[in-house]
Amino acid sequence: MTTEPVSAALPRFPRDFVWGVSTSAAQIEGAVAEGGRGRSAWDVFAAEAGRIKDGSDPRVATDHYRRYPEDVALLKELGVGAYRFSVAWPRVVPDGSGAVSRAGLDFYDRLVDALLAAGVAPVPTLFHWDTPQALEEGGGWLVRDTAEKFAAYADVVAERLGDRVERWITLNEPAELTLLGYGLGQHAPGRQLLFEALPAAHHQLLGHGLAVQALRARGATSIGIANSHGPTWTASASEADTAAADLYDLLLNRLFAEPVLLGRYPDEELAALLPGPVAEDLKVIAQPLDWYGINYYQPTLVGAPGADGAAAADFGGIRLPPELPFAPQEIEGYPRTDFGWPVVPEALTELLVSFQERYGDRLPPVVITENGCSYEGIEDGERIAFLDGHLRALHEAMAAGVDVRGYFVWSLMDNFEWAEGYARRFGLVHVDYPTLARTPKASFRWLRDALREQARG
Repeated sequence: MTTEPVSAALPRFPRDFVWGVSTSAAQIEGAVAEGGRGRSAWDVFAAEAGRIKDGSDPRVATDHYRRYPEDVALLKELGVGAYRFSVAWPRVVPDGSGAVSRAGLDFYDRLVDALLAAGVAPVPTLFHWDTPQALEEGGGWLVRDTAEKFAAYADVVAERLGDRVERWITLNEPAELTLLGYGLGQHAPGRQLLFEALPAAHHQLLGHGLAVQALRARGATSIGIANSHGPTWTASASEADTAAADLYDLLLNRLFAEPVLLGRYPDEELAALLPGPVAEDLKVIAQPLDWYGINYYQPTLVGAPGADGAAAADFGGIRLPPELPFAPQEIEGYPRTDFGWPVVPEALTELLVSFQERYGDRLPPVVITENGCSYEGIEDGERIAFLDGHLRALHEAMAAGVDVRGYFVWSLMDNFEWAEGYARRFGLVHVDYPTLARTPKASFRWLRDALREQARG
């Protein structure tokens, strides 16, 4: 991948294609004690010594809570048509259920109004990992009650914002919360349950279905989910490697797509491990969606544990326990981001075409709800090349017949990157953390100019 800015114009996308950028509340808002906001699982996790690699925490983040007018002005300058942000559950319902913070709702009222005044459509995500700590202490997503309380919270938000919000997202990346938060303990809430974390997957999906019902009851007509997906590549043709890769793909891709799209779990033995009346729950989980959100970053090469080249103890920033029945491996022969992730735009085409082939007419229109990369520097030619390559790959998938309606860059600005702290920079806008000054990067200017060219088409 070249570090020089890309000069060739992007292929033409449909006029009604949605261009946007994404953020999340826990990563940018700060102001964790303002307006009666309750503690989140991430507040508690980050306060524990050794949890965040650079020793930081999200108490200030980028101070978006106070500086949102400046950030909305950046969105307007960038020229995107939509902004995907998340509503912080503990800011709106501090204990996860019960009393509602009017001050919290007022903040999102102001944000939505500012976005609309700037000509930017608000696209709220109702849950982006910041579980209210009061619920976490009662079991969090391991218990069924959290799904029901999530639906009640969704109703509260929809009642306040539904007159101005058209598009809604229920959950962000339930696979990562299940794996990293409950399975491996490297994200909040820090539990190390391995396969005993599976109830968290089921309850998040149930919460999604219940939230869809709550949103529909409030008149919502454009609802999606933001699931993380990537192609699983098999390390070799051996039986052991193939079985390991199939299991990885089942747990990280199909476990979260098929209940939503097909109304069933991809494996009967797996379904038998899940709690509650699973068959009845699946009817709720499979509520019809208006579009399906995909967060894509990279493919994963997987082999059997102990095979030559099996994953090191630290793989892509994730510490892997030796008892896992699969071993992600490093993908060679591709450029890497500053996070060490391989840059494989063609895998996005592969992913989307495979989804169309697998799910057919059960797959609603697709929106890429996250795609981005971590690079240092304000003159970030590498990010320009990354975005250019992935947009061309996306266009190829559309030419192959995949119905893709939108693309959101992760992220508008540098932010608190979970367990990495502030060491990774995914933003189109550089944030100087001591001063919180925002500076648009070269990639910001490139995307702004590309969107203007699209608008002229």
